[in-house]
Amino acid sequence: MEGLISSRPLFRGAAGLIGLAAFLLSATAALADEWVRGAGKAGDFPLAVSGHAARIVTDPADHAVVRIAAADLQDDIGAVTGANDDGAAQIWIGTLGRNAAIDALVKAKRIDAGKLTGAWESFLITTVDRPAPGVARALVIVGSDRRGTAYGAYELSRAIGVSPWHWWADAAPLHRDAIYVAKGVKRFGPPSVKYRGIFLNDEDWGLIPWAAGTHARDEKPLGPKTYEKIFELLLRLKANLLWPAMHKVTQPFNTNPDNAALADRYGIVMGSSHAEPMLRNNVGEWTAPAEDFDYLKNPDRVRQYWDARVIANKGYESIWTLGMRGIHDSGMVGPKTVEERRATLERIFADQRTMLGKAGIGDAPQVFTPYKEVLDIYRAGLKVPDDVTLMWPDDNFGYIRHFPDAAERTRSGGSGIYYHLSYLGAPLSYLWLSTTPPALIRQEMSRAWDHGARAMWVVNAGDLKPAELATDYFLRMAWDVEGTRARTIDDVVADFAAETIDAAQAKPIADILRAYHRLNFERRPEHLQWHLPNEKAQKSPLTIAQADARLAQFAAMEKAAADIAPLIPAERQDAFFELVGYPVQASAAANRRFFGAEAHDRLRDTDLAEATRHGALARDADDAITALTQRYNRDVAGGKWRGMMAVEPADGQWRGYRLIPPILPAVDAAMPETGRQAAPTETAKETIVAPRDFVAGAGWRRVDDLGRHGSMLATTGKGDGGGPATARFTLPTGRWRMVVDLLPAYADRDGDPLRMTLTMDGRDQRLEAKRETGSRDWAMGVLDNRLTIAVPGEWTGGDHRLTLDARDGGVLIEAVRFLPAEADHALH
Repeated sequence: MEGLISSRPLFRGAAGLIGLAAFLLSATAALADEWVRGAGKAGDFPLAVSGHAARIVTDPADHAVVRIAAADLQDDIGAVTGANDDGAAQIWIGTLGRNAAIDALVKAKRIDAGKLTGAWESFLITTVDRPAPGVARALVIVGSDRRGTAYGAYELSRAIGVSPWHWWADAAPLHRDAIYVAKGVKRFGPPSVKYRGIFLNDEDWGLIPWAAGTHARDEKPLGPKTYEKIFELLLRLKANLLWPAMHKVTQPFNTNPDNAALADRYGIVMGSSHAEPMLRNNVGEWTAPAEDFDYLKNPDRVRQYWDARVIANKGYESIWTLGMRGIHDSGMVGPKTVEERRATLERIFADQRTMLGKAGIGDAPQVFTPYKEVLDIYRAGLKVPDDVTLMWPDDNFGYIRHFPDAAERTRSGGSGIYYHLSYLGAPLSYLWLSTTPPALIRQEMSRAWDHGARAMWVVNAGDLKPAELATDYFLRMAWDVEGTRARTIDDVVADFAAETIDAAQAKPIADILRAYHRLNFERRPEHLQWHLPNEKAQKSPLTIAQADARLAQFAAMEKAAADIAPLIPAERQDAFFELVGYPVQASAAANRRFFGAEAHDRLRDTDLAEATRHGALARDADDAITALTQRYNRDVAGGKWRGMMAVEPADGQWRGYRLIPPILPAVDAAMPETGRQAAPTETAKETIVAPRDFVAGAGWRRVDDLGRHGSMLATTGKGDGGGPATARFTLPTGRWRMVVDLLPAYADRDGDPLRMTLTMDGRDQRLEAKRETGSRDWAMGVLDNRLTIAVPGEWTGGDHRLTLDARDGGVLIEAVRFLPAEADHALH
């Protein structure tokens, strides 16, 4: 075996993962314990015992990423146990066809690798007795390809207690005296979605200032020191694709050749966003005037620009974005009509594919994203080559605009999804806290999967922090759609909390984060204003009493987090603050600031004492946000994240797309003992028929952990009805009008209305909600995360029977509400 296999050719510093086992095997910590445990049983493999850890062995002929993952695994075992890698046992890590010793075991039928041969990113972990002379026993990790092998090493890391987020969320490994691996074979893969990754975007206010001022001060951001940490995280999350950061403040990824070389060493596939064809960062790399980026009048220069990148990067594993838009997230320059744009794009496709063919990489994966205005061109009859993946975007707020139809599902290139957890743009940006509920990700990505979008999933994760949980959930699902969506959101979130914070407090943390997502789904902290940019300012639709009730729920959530905090292990206190404490407290303070200031202004002329109290509440909340953010940037992890966290809006750029913070009252007077009291105003009560009140027929299913009432009622979308949802309820005495609240999702394509039939006491009402991205109704819908349809007519008090029927996909009912007919209720 000497000469064939080298022992620990690398020793790099810190951390490991295993996102696969606990993941594919339902990803629970308890399940991981079934094959990785602290007390040995007969036949178990001793990974680390009595201060001695198994020695890791790789083959010098194997891929660089295998050696990287092996070194990380050795470091992780040491970090968990404190053991030295001088034990008698061995861990063999290798790729089929690249590790001579493992290939010999396969040839001798000591390992059954039949299902691995030719598989995509798959691996197995098995114990083998007497694998070679002088070796009594080995734990063997075998991958079908370079990433499969690396995933196997990181899978074991995760199983022993090293979170994929150990570095990015300061989830320090907790100590274990000994670790044993159960005998037998564990098989993993292939993944559900072939290409799975993230897009680093809108990095101006977090990732860049942090990298330039704290993490990697000696390199122009973003450089290899930062990308190395990102690539490691991707492998630990079983991802394989990165669209790199691309704003003007950022050095274009490929202008530093060390970046692409590093990606190749880590086995990461590099792509580029919808606005960056042919791996070109136009903002930083196109040096001519923007109007010259015109394929009608300047095709030769544009082709040369693209071809230079093809030649430079043809040796790397890449996904080539086809097509053309403007220099930065804008429409194509040159063609004026939709027909001209269609013809120009088809010409561009042909020329770009010719470049790839001449470079010898004509079979490299290629993708086209019909994003924003490009979707109109696609629907005008654009012919996209059949082997090119169609990448369908959401509306930037988590609602997918187009699901593949029957013809699109037959294309050899398949379909993918580009999804947002963060966004800079109209109607209002959300760049501060991560508040997209995992349940919404599950709902939308499940629909995409069921419609055949399985080739590529990319999520816009903004600065990456603080979107750890949402990013983790998205990539878990991309790896194993069926296994992940079969579990409750609370279960998956509890697993995440156990891995990153504390298993003993995982359930209470999941409860807190459920409340966090529900409250902020009603209105994101970055959307705490009820008018669009350039419109006249207006108050929120909440009364002071309603706002106070909302703040009370935030306060209860804060208290629950504060009660848990002292129970968290010291090593995980930073992780708790980053993942729970800061988002919970900051979102609560943002709401106190806004609603306190609004209440002050409403009460100033009628109740000076209450106005003063609310004004002081707003100012204290603003101080709290400042203190919390300073703690995040300067104190947590010894100042490791300085520059990363910026409260929205972080500066005066892009003002037309960003929140206008509330004007804080100039309250510095002593609290008046009494004020001029206004006569109390009675608010008419509304009656809510929530999803839990319905008996769902075969045409409906309940979606848990989504919406204001804890669940939603979703149509199965099979087109044949299948049975309505029915509710029986009693209305109080009086006259009532009805509204139906829907999730602002889409039918199978943007532009098609959401349709349903509502029957109240035998009276049918056919309802329809228009879905036109960019309209004012769309804008208000995504800010509210709700569409409200008024039902014609009035109803009186008494017993009633209500049925709902819908045959199209995308119809999700949040509630049916009854409002007093005589009250002047806004539909909010």
